[in-house]
Amino acid sequence: MGVVIETAGGKIEGEAREGVETFRGIPFAAPPVGARRFCPPAPPEPWGGVRDCTAFGNTAPQPPSLLPGMAPGAQDEDCLYLNVYTPAADTQRRRPVMVWIHGGAFTGGSGSQALYEGAHLVRRGQVVLVTINYRLGALGYLHLADRQDRLEGAASNLGQRDQIAALEWVRDNIDRFGGDPGEVTIFGESAGGMAVSTLLGMPAAKGLFHRVIAQSGAAHATHSATSALWVLDAVLEQLGIAERDIAQLRDVSVERLLAAQSSAALAVGTRVQLPYAPSLDADSLPESPLDVVRRGGAKDIPLIVGVNGDEWKLFSAANPKHDTMDEVVLHKLVRSRLGKQSTSEADAKAMVESYKGTRPEAAPCDLFDAFESDRVFRIPAIRLAEAQVAHQPATRKYYFTYPSPARRGRLGACHALELPFVFGTFDAPTMDRFAGTGPEVKRLSLAMMDAWVAFARSGDPNSEAIPQWAPYCAEQRRTLIFDREVEQRHAPEEVERSAWDGRLSHAPSN
Repeated sequence: MGVVIETAGGKIEGEAREGVETFRGIPFAAPPVGARRFCPPAPPEPWGGVRDCTAFGNTAPQPPSLLPGMAPGAQDEDCLYLNVYTPAADTQRRRPVMVWIHGGAFTGGSGSQALYEGAHLVRRGQVVLVTINYRLGALGYLHLADRQDRLEGAASNLGQRDQIAALEWVRDNIDRFGGDPGEVTIFGESAGGMAVSTLLGMPAAKGLFHRVIAQSGAAHATHSATSALWVLDAVLEQLGIAERDIAQLRDVSVERLLAAQSSAALAVGTRVQLPYAPSLDADSLPESPLDVVRRGGAKDIPLIVGVNGDEWKLFSAANPKHDTMDEVVLHKLVRSRLGKQSTSEADAKAMVESYKGTRPEAAPCDLFDAFESDRVFRIPAIRLAEAQVAHQPATRKYYFTYPSPARRGRLGACHALELPFVFGTFDAPTMDRFAGTGPEVKRLSLAMMDAWVAFARSGDPNSEAIPQWAPYCAEQRRTLIFDREVEQRHAPEEVERSAWDGRLSHAPSN
């Protein structure tokens, strides 16, 4: 059944099905094409008549997805669209609003992926859910702010600016969908978790959201201008464009730009952890978001931050040499990952021993997975929680440790595993094999959905489905464990955490 409402840009028609009204492919900014490539988002042009919003809009250009069931949909530079799921597009109710920012290493993903289908969460929680697209990779995250003299109108952090434009659209329109613009929670996973954490430090985002949930991504992903320019120079080199001719970037085909984007990422190698990511920029991100949080710049924002127990196992599963790693390779890799903060082989050895102490039977490959899971995900999450709780008591931390049944359990509680539990999307392709099925899975999913919705409604995630989830504190490190049994623990994996004292204390890390 069709549903027609009027937005600030014009009338749109969505569809109603099984207690949820869905509006897909709503433009929140003008197409960033032609002369607008590499420019900040501009307002969309209003339209006449009724716009059909029953199909998803284009996804940002990106390399092919390597994950089954995660196809992002049709791609085009004209990609700045969002989707709204609501119990009812009425103006009589003011429901909490949840805005989802997808992950994908800032180079992939979309708001229309089946894993993020919103009907289950909306129906369960009676909230309004918005999923968005934003520019990715070189089109969204090249550091161009200092090149405006040769590339007119260019800016940095375009993907982040797109997210802000989407939040401005939510502020101006969401009441027409039964949502409350004064109760907006932003949440995201992986690069999406890093994106929402970055928004905490962006002046233009202030006041556009009121709560944050950062899943498997925190505030350490920001580039310094130096490392961001390494990436820009590498892209230009791959394209054969001299810096003085940087305006030619607007004429390069999307296909060539994507190829150069991938080649440049290989060229910068381990110098840059995430080549395409937010960067420090005097206009949009003048200081590290972690530093902003530390000085109380986000003190009014309740926060949930957490990670999965075996994050890195998803990535190591693609490495055919991973399982044959020996002690020599393990020590070499740990020392290289510690980078500038490591001063000797003894330093790397001490780090490895801290993991061996609690995993005496673990193979070198499993020790490396635990180390990388902490380095890339868990320790940055702890640093963000530590920074925020100093100013905002409603700061909470979780640890998702339910293991995937896939690959005979070898993935453990890997990266992205919590997503179908948060969205209830076990009917998405391959999710039954990845996340499992049965009453135990359903129970854990309902507990997570209820906690996320309760937090969006009041800033307190406690509900009947979980035991008391107390705020985080630096002394006891209270953490809610999501597993077969949901329980609160003090300082989980404290030995490993303490090994990182004095490390990963600052951002940007590149």
